[in-house]
Amino acid sequence: MLTLLYFILAISVLVVIHEYGHFWVARRCGVRVLRFSVGFGKPLWSFRDRHGTEFAIAPIPLGGYVSMLDEREAPVPETLLDQAYNRKSPWQRMAIASAGPLANFVFAIAAYWFLFVAGTTGLAPVVGAVKPDSIAAMAGLRSGDEILSVEGHATVTWEDVNWQLLSFIGEDADIEVTVRSVEGERTLWLPVARWLSGDDVPDPLGALGIEPRRVPVPAVIGDVMPDGAAARAGFMAGDRILSLNGDGVVDWYDWVERIRPAAGENLTIMFERQGEERSLVLTPASRTDENGITTGFIGASVEIPEYPADWLRTRHSGVIDGLLQGWQKTVDLTVFTLDSLWKMLWGDVSVKNLSGPITIAKVAGASAAGGLEAFVGFLALLSVSLAVLNLLPVPVLDGGHIVFCLAEVIRGKPLPERVQVVAVQVGMVLLLSLMLVAFYNDISRL
Repeated sequence: MLTLLYFILAISVLVVIHEYGHFWVARRCGVRVLRFSVGFGKPLWSFRDRHGTEFAIAPIPLGGYVSMLDEREAPVPETLLDQAYNRKSPWQRMAIASAGPLANFVFAIAAYWFLFVAGTTGLAPVVGAVKPDSIAAMAGLRSGDEILSVEGHATVTWEDVNWQLLSFIGEDADIEVTVRSVEGERTLWLPVARWLSGDDVPDPLGALGIEPRRVPVPAVIGDVMPDGAAARAGFMAGDRILSLNGDGVVDWYDWVERIRPAAGENLTIMFERQGEERSLVLTPASRTDENGITTGFIGASVEIPEYPADWLRTRHSGVIDGLLQGWQKTVDLTVFTLDSLWKMLWGDVSVKNLSGPITIAKVAGASAAGGLEAFVGFLALLSVSLAVLNLLPVPVLDGGHIVFCLAEVIRGKPLPERVQVVAVQVGMVLLLSLMLVAFYNDISRL
């Protein structure tokens, strides 16, 4: 329920911002707005303002719309013809169409400005381990190295490192990385070829053989899921794992690595409860991921310790610097989104990376659980994605309307109605196909 509520909140916020952009510019251009709806379907609640615009909330929270007076949709009284959308100049109609995505960009800049000024915190990008014979190992990366920059872009946290690496998906390149150790700074080059192009869920760090430094986590049971394997075996919160089939368990990471390949096996576990050693037999349940790999799990979480203060990096910016950084972050995300779409079209990035409402809902819930900073960052990211998607030159999207208006400016008259109808039909097929792929990917991830 919380996931659903956060999804509705996220979508509603972004829809209101997007549609308000259309609404505000339409009003300034003298267009009569008939309805401003958040959600689709028959309104659950509505009211009218003094201009006659109906503001409504509808039950299907997958978007929204602004309905304007238009002769192409319904007859318009002669006294109101000057307020019809279709009677406005192509430049005005272009302004109205582009105002929605522009509002999303403005929101993203404002959201990132808020985060940068309030301060953001993340884990310092210090390498914990490097897998033998991996790309990172052959390049000379070592445990304890702190990654300072990737291709000249400063990396203060692991999030920064991941974002920079993601831009190389599907490419052939030598990625320049600057690191610092007790011996000083040095520059490394990580060679990649059509990197991660076929991966459904790209893991840049894992593909390079890099494991981030991990905080020591004792093998102590946190929450136990009802009816899970751990609960059936008799585990309780606070139990400290000592050994598995007679072999000592070092920490939680060691415990997880030994449970994963043991689905369906009977394991003898020694553990400590309130100072007393006990034993039980545990049979991990099994689950299969989208790649057909079966792993074991027991239905229990871990007691998460706090990160040491010197492992964290906090950034605070001034009002002006925060605004500039918010602008740059939004530009970088826009370029990254367009680049990813282009790579997807050419097959350099798997279409399984497309996400629909189910994944958005899960990420919304997870980010909200991570606090205000994570949720605001998620809203900003989603806002940029929404803006870019709507600006694509596909009929039925804002970008398609802009293309029609530009064609009208060039020709000196609108495109033939038949051409527009066919274009809209093609656009609908493309959009529905994209939505079906996204829904399929969502369901596969479940």
